[in-house]
Amino acid sequence: MFVRFVVSEIDDDSQHALGIFQAKLRRRGVLTYHEKQQEKAIGKWFDKNLLKPTRFATSKPPHYRKQSKAISWFKDSAHAHIAQVRIVVAILERHGVAVQMLTTARVGYVAYEDEHQIVAEPFAGERR
Repeated sequence: MFVRFVVSEIDDDSQHALGIFQAKLRRRGVLTYHEKQQEKAIGKWFDKNLLKPTRFATSKPPHYRKQSKAISWFKDSAHAHIAQVRIVVAILERHGVAVQMLTTARVGYVAYEDEHQIVAEPFAGERR
């Protein structure tokens, strides 16, 4: 099973719900000092504990020519990562941003995968 946390905005590239990491970046300027410190600490934690995906497209190189429709999911076994995300969710919700947790067993066409996450292009017609 895979888990994704999203807001109601639609991502321009993927045309799917915007993930919370993009949403929280758009909320800068409204955070309290404590929330900014939490955000910074969580960002550093993810920098140390989550690899940056090397691909966001399933097409063969030069994949930079194709618009990326891939979206990222946590594996449900990534308990520590999901716990950190829940802190971000709480901050967003304190500022009136509704967050939805999505789950699926079918992420789509896999572009990248590691121990904690998977990046995939959803199957045609599926909304995430």
